[in-house]
This record gives sequence, structure tokens and C-alpha cells, in this order.
Amino acid sequence: MFEDELGPDPIAQFDAWYQEAGTDAVCLVTASKEAIPTGRMVLLKGHDGRGFAFYTNFESAKGRDLQQNPHAALVFHWLPHRQVRVTGTVDRIDDRESNAYWRNRPRASQLSAWASRQSEVVDSRDTLEQRVAELDKEFPGDVPQPPFWGGFRLAPESIEFWHHRDDRLHDRLRYRREGGRWIRERLAP
Repeated sequence: MFEDELGPDPIAQFDAWYQEAGTDAVCLVTASKEAIPTGRMVLLKGHDGRGFAFYTNFESAKGRDLQQNPHAALVFHWLPHRQVRVTGTVDRIDDRESNAYWRNRPRASQLSAWASRQSEVVDSRDTLEQRVAELDKEFPGDVPQPPFWGGFRLAPESIEFWHHRDDRLHDRLRYRREGGRWIRERLAP
């Protein structure tokens, strides 16, 4: 991977690799207010010049982390030989945009969002399934968006593209924001 193979816009470059990879899975890394890091897989639900969007329960461990410490990272690993690492700060997505996404979710996913107090201890799967059945009766029509659920968008400050090489001189090209523009630089492997 050479510098002239990557364009000046890291979002466009990300999109090219993302389309080739064909998967939405990404590792989201957050840190608590005590600076304890946690990584977990989430689904990327959009990306553009504003950043990278994902949706979750605001009361979950990741939701609490992001509200206490907005610095986060996303790590995409795509076989056979690519990785993209994005670092930046996270803000909540506005209610209008979150609600538009919510309305397009499958009903079962909507009911599960209501039923699960994400990251809290639960006595059994049966308890969760029973709660979903109760909610299915409570909401016979459209399922409203819970007040504790919505989106976050990570605004990138740095986007690093990594490509494996058999000789271990892997390619690492990083874009970092400086004064409103992107600076591209090669990093040692």
C-alpha cells in the first residue's frame, strides 16, 4: 500500500475498504471515568463526513462510559490483511435521526431493546423472553423508541489504515485532523 494508492479523503478511502469487506462489525473501545478500557463488538450503522454512527442503550456499560468520557476508538479488522483504526470523540445523535433509524428496525429488535436492561445481571434467558412476550402485548402496534436508547456518532480525529505484509514491514498510513484538514503520514510498522 503506497501513499498514492490512498486518496486525500480518509472517509472515501474507508468507504472503499468497507464496501469490499462487506461487514458492519466493529470493535468499539471506550474507557470509564476511572480510565478502565473495555472493547466490545457493535454494528456500524452509518458513516459520512460527520463520523461513524452506532446505536445502543444509553444505560449500558458502553453508554455510561461514553457519557462520562467521550473519547473512543473503533477498530475494523477485515480478512485477509486489512485493519482500520479510528479515534475521536463521541456525541449523541439527535432524536430525529435516532428515531428514523428506530422505525426501520425489525419489531423483534425493538422489543428486545425494551426488554433488556443491557449489562445488568439477569436470572435467566426465560426471564428475558417472558419480558419480550409481555411487551409484545403492551405494544400491539408500533413499538415506541425507549427514552434510554439511541445513537452515538464518533467524530474522527485520526484514521489509520493498516495492510499486512508477509515480511512484517506492514503498511500503516494515518490521517489526522489538523486545522480543519486531513494530514496523511506513514507510520513505522
